[in-house]
Amino acid sequence: MKLTRWLKMFFFVIFPVVFLVAGLPQSALAQQATLTSAPHVPPPVGDRGPTTVQVELKTIETEGPLHEGVKYRFWTFDGTVPGPMVRVRVGDTVEFTLTNDKDSGDDHSIDIHAVTGNLGGGAVSQAEPGQSKKFTFKTLNPGLYVYHCATSHIPTHIANGMYGMMLVEPEGGLPKVDREYYVVQSEFYTKNGFGKKGLQSFSKKKALQEVPDYVVFNGKVGGVTGKSALTANVGETVRIYFGNAGPNLISSFHMIGEIWDRVWPEGSTNAPLQNVQTTMVPVAGSTVVEFKVEEKGLYLLVDHSIFRAIDKGAAGHMQVN
Repeated sequence: MKLTRWLKMFFFVIFPVVFLVAGLPQSALAQQATLTSAPHVPPPVGDRGPTTVQVELKTIETEGPLHEGVKYRFWTFDGTVPGPMVRVRVGDTVEFTLTNDKDSGDDHSIDIHAVTGNLGGGAVSQAEPGQSKKFTFKTLNPGLYVYHCATSHIPTHIANGMYGMMLVEPEGGLPKVDREYYVVQSEFYTKNGFGKKGLQSFSKKKALQEVPDYVVFNGKVGGVTGKSALTANVGETVRIYFGNAGPNLISSFHMIGEIWDRVWPEGSTNAPLQNVQTTMVPVAGSTVVEFKVEEKGLYLLVDHSIFRAIDKGAAGHMQVN
């Protein structure tokens, strides 16, 4: 009797459901990526197997603060500088959709450094205002990767704010830590000098000379201070995913009052360096730093090419309680 009931359940309930799921297109089984704005980080992937992940970004041109009393017309992904952080794992299939806002004044696209072929996506994502482009790729290599606009004139699009980061976790995920943060360094070149009030415009002349007026973390002077400062408690382990969007200057990333316990140069997931005071981050490159906090107080994140920190904005805060 019990066997008969079980067989009926299998043929009339379980089997049809399994058959239905197996017959669905891959996109119907995909999961939507969780995207976060800096300094926040999406939740860890963990030890799940490869899956299909859908990522949707929108290119938006918008005015926002660059410094106190200073505005700039940024070109962005999803309205923020840097653009959202994307987190997947090696072996995932990513279904990517890029939409260019209808009010944009230019075409836009995306080059994701985690993508193999098709110019990192740039060859298949060129979108006119109001247009969407879709492409699919597989994440073949773990690591922390920069993405940026790939529409001509590419340096101008990057200099105006079009960049972000994608983390491709290795198989099995990353070791658990207490806190994770997302920070990107970049430069802005304005026709008027540092601190000049009002709406400022891009200076290609200064960009060609590689003399920025601003060098900042997370899109503006004070972008990692105040309500956007990093926080931690004594005894916690902190991990920072740090990128350098450039477009011109190498970063000397350092935390005043702390030593990095572990550093993964170039965003690699290979064995880390240990006990590092300052780590060099090339343009369009990244690093992952990790440290255990042992003392209360205010810590300073800086580009230790120190004029940039003191006079151009490349400084941030971490408050430890």
